[in-house]
Amino acid sequence: MDRRSFIRKAGATGVGAAAATALAAPAIAQSNPKVTWRLASSFPKSLDTIYGGAEVFSKMLSEATDGNFTVQVFAAGEIVPGLQAADATTAGTVEACHTVGYYYWGKDPTWALGAAVPFALNARGMNAWLYHGGGIDLYNEFLGGQGLVGFPGGNTGVQMGGWFRKEINTVADLSGLKMRVGGFAGKVLEKLGVVPQQLAGGDIYPALEKGTIDAAEWVGPYDDEKLGFQKVAPFYYYPGWWEGGPTVHLMFNKAKFEELPANYKSLVRTAAQATDGDMLAKYDYKNTGAIKSLVANGAQLRPFSQEILSACFDKSNEVYTEMTGSNPGFKKIWDSITAFRKDYFLNAQVAEYNYDTFMMIQQRAGKL
Repeated sequence: MDRRSFIRKAGATGVGAAAATALAAPAIAQSNPKVTWRLASSFPKSLDTIYGGAEVFSKMLSEATDGNFTVQVFAAGEIVPGLQAADATTAGTVEACHTVGYYYWGKDPTWALGAAVPFALNARGMNAWLYHGGGIDLYNEFLGGQGLVGFPGGNTGVQMGGWFRKEINTVADLSGLKMRVGGFAGKVLEKLGVVPQQLAGGDIYPALEKGTIDAAEWVGPYDDEKLGFQKVAPFYYYPGWWEGGPTVHLMFNKAKFEELPANYKSLVRTAAQATDGDMLAKYDYKNTGAIKSLVANGAQLRPFSQEILSACFDKSNEVYTEMTGSNPGFKKIWDSITAFRKDYFLNAQVAEYNYDTFMMIQQRAGKL
């Protein structure tokens, strides 16, 4: 090989490589611009699994952009009260929030449909409808009117039915019962004689202890155990029929979200979906040990009777009839959910139900 020719070619290659490197660095910097957002959580730091979802989301965005897209997470009360997180995001006080749509159902019940409503879908069904049944688009059509864009950002799985100071065996036992429960569930239970009470999490234990209330629902074993309810209201009922698959949402100020470059928008959706799956997996893992611990420390598990569940189901349908008759936006989304719900539970009773039931029988027989 001609030595001078080789050197000339090598030199040209080196210059070209250096030029390419010089051009690539600014291009990468431009595609990952510096963005700093604040996120208001609806949850306290003590609820590490549900509050932690926002931190998981923030960490993913930062790592994927070499620290260029940062989201600072603030617990409930640090910037605004937890139940005002979505309002603060709409107003632009913060760019994002991590919250649950049914917290705002008093303004419009349509808010709750993206999260959980009585006797709707479980966590898997909710995700199926959201991601593949058009649910995300339908909910964002509604949220757009609130100046927001939202993506699923967590799920607790089906919740428990709450803690009761006495056993509840019949529908008649619900009459006059003072229960810490709100939203849709409170409206339904009110039709059966329950007196709904609105209490912050920190006020529930003393109210149960003093008998100011007779019952309270919270979340599920892992979160409930931290509050020690079994000491003052030992009867732990299931299932929480009002929250079969409650979706937590990451919501963003619509104008701020639209300002993001396309790759950041895509990354937000991807990180939100990863956060969604991560939270459910954490609850599935942590609830397993917590339920055993609660029972060992005095909790007495009780299923709601079929009489009670059937009565609640019927009263829920009365509420849905009222709402769909007066709220076209609610009806549009609810019709989509119920159309999928019918076929979802038809399919779920085949392989999934039978497999799970068989394995539960083996567990009860001490074979696992």
